[in-house]
Amino acid sequence: MAKIDARNISKILVVAPSWVGDTMLIQPMLVRLKQRHPGCLIDVLAPPWTEELLRQMPEVNNTITNQFPHGAMQLAARFGMGIHLRGMHYDQAIVLPNSFKSALIPFFAGIPLRTGFTGEMRYGLLNDRRKLDKHALPLMVERFAQLAERNGEAIPRPLPQPRLQVSAEQRQPVLDKFNLNLKQPVAVFCPGAEYGPAKRWPIPYFAELAQRLQQQGYAVWIIGSPKDQETGDKIVALGNLSTRNLCGSTDLADAIALLSCASLVVSNDSGLMHIAAALDRPMLALYGSSSPDFTPPLSPQAQILRIDIPCSPCFKRECPLGHFKCMKNLTPQMVAEHIPALPQQQKIA
Repeated sequence: MAKIDARNISKILVVAPSWVGDTMLIQPMLVRLKQRHPGCLIDVLAPPWTEELLRQMPEVNNTITNQFPHGAMQLAARFGMGIHLRGMHYDQAIVLPNSFKSALIPFFAGIPLRTGFTGEMRYGLLNDRRKLDKHALPLMVERFAQLAERNGEAIPRPLPQPRLQVSAEQRQPVLDKFNLNLKQPVAVFCPGAEYGPAKRWPIPYFAELAQRLQQQGYAVWIIGSPKDQETGDKIVALGNLSTRNLCGSTDLADAIALLSCASLVVSNDSGLMHIAAALDRPMLALYGSSSPDFTPPLSPQAQILRIDIPCSPCFKRECPLGHFKCMKNLTPQMVAEHIPALPQQQKIA
């Protein structure tokens, strides 16, 4: 491995993961980089759908669009981008995805220090390779944070939690845009999960919980991507005509602003769950095929709800056994029992 002085780092390129939730989990690493290298500039190479989130992180100087489709090599185009980035004169690149292709651009850019975990035969591409100890670093957020340290050094604990802040001045234009108000406490549902249906609580369960919450005086908003619009429509159709289905109508910046208004968030394990946690909103996080031991919502206000059955977590996109008990057995009644009490001033008379 090349011997490179990592003490005088002033400009860093971070190659970000593709998922929104994973992107939220890189923030503690960014905070630590700023601590270790005061005054450094951090640019992030990221897919376009995460750029709005990164722009809300004060540690990020600039975002660079990673236009390559998932799984596409496009070697010549990556070479061209690397050559273009040579003029940026980065001192270090931190490559968070473990794929071979994700390390190509920093290599082509000639960045002197290229840091990442060993994986997919990247020995020639990374010159600051780290061996991942999964037992010492069980959480994804810890694994990202480890790459901010010198090789062989432990991450300082406690690890800072991801945090986003949205002011009233930032919220109000978004509320006006969708003709929403905060006259009632707001419950936000996030019924999507990009990875697959095994992570999604059943639609009729969301619909029943919406009815319960509206009876308690909540306004219910549903937030998600265009792929979740049909799910939102079905929740509304199942006895929730006053519920606002905003799926597909918001961009990510809008979604962040609206989540910041919530007195309660009910979410599958998804990117929006991690954003709600970073906003420190009271939350019920619903887990089925995935594990809160790896990617939990990092907020003391989050309650993790899951059914303990032998086949969960399976980490599959669809239930391999066909019964989907990990979500079906987590009933609306069970979830409703964990709804936190509203502060007295927020209760509806």
